[in-house]
Amino acid sequence: MKADDVDDRLKAVQEMLTASVEDLFASDDWRAALSAAARFHNYSFDNVLLIHAQHHAAFVDGRVSAPEPSMVAGFRQWQAMGRQVQGGQHGYRILRPNRVQWRETKDPGGEWRRMARTERPQPGASLRQRSRLNPNRPFDLATVFDISQTEGEPIPEPPTPVLLAGRATEGLWSGLTEQVASRGFVLRDAPSAASLGGANGVTSWADVSVTVRADMDDAARAKTLSHELGHVILHDPRGPDSSIDLDAAMLVTRGVKEVEAESVAFLIGAAHGMDTSDYSLPYISTWASRDDGISVVRQSGTRVIATARKILDALPTQQWGSGQPPGMVERVEQLRREAPTLHARRDRRPAGAARTAVGVSR
Repeated sequence: MKADDVDDRLKAVQEMLTASVEDLFASDDWRAALSAAARFHNYSFDNVLLIHAQHHAAFVDGRVSAPEPSMVAGFRQWQAMGRQVQGGQHGYRILRPNRVQWRETKDPGGEWRRMARTERPQPGASLRQRSRLNPNRPFDLATVFDISQTEGEPIPEPPTPVLLAGRATEGLWSGLTEQVASRGFVLRDAPSAASLGGANGVTSWADVSVTVRADMDDAARAKTLSHELGHVILHDPRGPDSSIDLDAAMLVTRGVKEVEAESVAFLIGAAHGMDTSDYSLPYISTWASRDDGISVVRQSGTRVIATARKILDALPTQQWGSGQPPGMVERVEQLRREAPTLHARRDRRPAGAARTAVGVSR
């Protein structure tokens, strides 16, 4: 494909993304964006908006039957999962980081240096892979298809979300507490909301502590701890000397901080089959209205998804809502490992034996 064609397509996708953000800001529909992000927490906020906008257009045109996208993958990734893209379907364009990669080596007693493309490392030398975004074109395009555009082997369905009551997912509370502790915070219990000024949880930078009401169900406590962990990661006002930097603390309004922290909690809950919408969405709407709408939609969305993904990646729990078919990564890796073995078997066949195609059907 010519460079000009790629530039034109990238420009078209960027214009689509800008329009999606503008529509979201005009309607102040953070609920819709957050609900979409809950199904695609492995994707950037920009790509969540792109997938949602293109799927909505496909649904309006009658090209897909599902009103909302649920999980997406590339053409060959769907094949690896035993599914085929239906004839006539058009994929959704999303942004893919375009990274420049290189190797570095450190000779014994020396310093790290970049290796030439054809250079071989010296015996005993250390190696590491490095990369950065291409400064000339930081993003390329990738194409994905929603499961509603495919047919074939069934894919495991996520559990039906349950209301925020009862027991939390096994390992969720302990995993969250470990992350709170790893950031230097002490976790405490409070007997009731009255002792916290009416709140379910409080993060204190003065004594570096997180306090959660003890008189709630396990699931509600886990949701509250997710909210406070969102504050811990996103809104630390301390400077390099650990003193409170008031100027930095005031850069983000209280309303936006609450929207971001509760959005993180919403995504963590959704990934574990917990329906926090009855609490989270009205709470978010209340705080958003205090700031006359969310003035930093794209920045907040990016921060929220990145933070939720960081928390989820460190949790030892079964999760849903990544936006990818369950088991896809493992299945693709398995096929890659099997490919050399299959080729070797084919090459060892007696001369003149019939050769049949080996690989994924198209």
